Amino acid sequence: MKKLYSPESVATASTSMGQLAVDCWFDDTSILDMDYFIKTLSGIKAKGVRPDLIGSIITSYASKWLPELSDEETKRNITNFQDSPDSITAQWMKKRFFVETLVGILPPEKDSVSCNFLLRLLRTGNMIGIEPTYRIDLEKRISWQLDQAFLKELMIPSFSHTCRTVLDVELVLRLVQIFVNMEEAAKSGAALVKVAKLVDSYLAEAAIDSNLALSDFAALAGSLPNHARTTNDGLYRAIDTYLKVHPGASKQERNYLCSLIDSRKLSSEASLHAAQNERLPVRAVIQVLFSEHAKIKSQFEWSGSLSGSTRSPKPVTEPSVRCISKRETNIHNMELKKLREDVHRLQTQCNYMQAQMDKLTRKKKGFFRWIKLGVSSCLFRPLSVVERIDNSGGVIEAGFQHHAPLSTKGKLVQPKIVKTRRKSM
Repeated sequence: MKKLYSPESVATASTSMGQLAVDCWFDDTSILDMDYFIKTLSGIKAKGVRPDLIGSIITSYASKWLPELSDEETKRNITNFQDSPDSITAQWMKKRFFVETLVGILPPEKDSVSCNFLLRLLRTGNMIGIEPTYRIDLEKRISWQLDQAFLKELMIPSFSHTCRTVLDVELVLRLVQIFVNMEEAAKSGAALVKVAKLVDSYLAEAAIDSNLALSDFAALAGSLPNHARTTNDGLYRAIDTYLKVHPGASKQERNYLCSLIDSRKLSSEASLHAAQNERLPVRAVIQVLFSEHAKIKSQFEWSGSLSGSTRSPKPVTEPSVRCISKRETNIHNMELKKLREDVHRLQTQCNYMQAQMDKLTRKKKGFFRWIKLGVSSCLFRPLSVVERIDNSGGVIEAGFQHHAPLSTKGKLVQPKIVKTRRKSM
């Protein structure tokens, strides 16, 4: 006879022993009845069991009857819907009802169920075609904890007949957009960085598909803000893979894809690879080279300033270590005042000496100018009346004389004076 468990016993075991008690409870196959499971789960919730334990109960129950909902470590040979004698259509309908019921009874708390389990549940739901209401609810719950997802679980195939790609890129784009539009309080900076790395890895895998449109690839690559990526190496690898698989991309398309890369966030290895990459446009290569040159210059300046600070003398750092006393401050101010007076006195002396030198220079120039003018006047001056006047003011003698020029020895030749007698009255 099959053993049945009451909600009280399950709640007590779940609270005391945790996941081990939950796993032991599901060893009985009688719990396959969905109505009985929902009734039991409602009783457990009424007893105040933690949401994470309720999530563990649902995960264990779903993994027991749907192996595709369990991870590789817990997957084992168990009874599932495929072992029943029903037809394929009946199994498909039963599985669809099972998944929709699981989505409806999930705890509303954020971390009550793992993100990887929700992704597996979404994969199964998309395969069997669950109602859009349940699918939207699943996508919203996955977006809340997208930073906890694994790349393997995120690679959900596209089950739509209108989509030509292997992976459902539009689904991942919706998940990322919901995550980005969440309130800042609901997400942290570390979660945003993890999602950015996850998206870059997903893009590198999705770029292998030759049917992937450039618009879908660019939309997913640009769905994250610039500060989400601490490095652009993953994005560069994805874009390079896309250009390799799609050699027929036009110049405008290649320029548009490369504009998504921030060359300042590329590592030295990625920059070296990009500089030699023939698939990249010339403009992108030039930007990478300029960014690498700027990095080298900044590192050189930083190392120079660091080495200069290490060679700085010790007294420079002393004021920040100890406090200067008032006596030392007064002595320092007196020394500064004396130094200013000395500088002012030296400046005054320097100005006086400069004025004297200018005066001597002007006198020297005037002396030589006077000699030159005297020589020329002696050579060309006409006759003049020469008068000798005594101390009383009377004229003693007067006459005409010729101003002789200088002799060959530089002496003046004395002219002959013609004396005339004054006629008396």
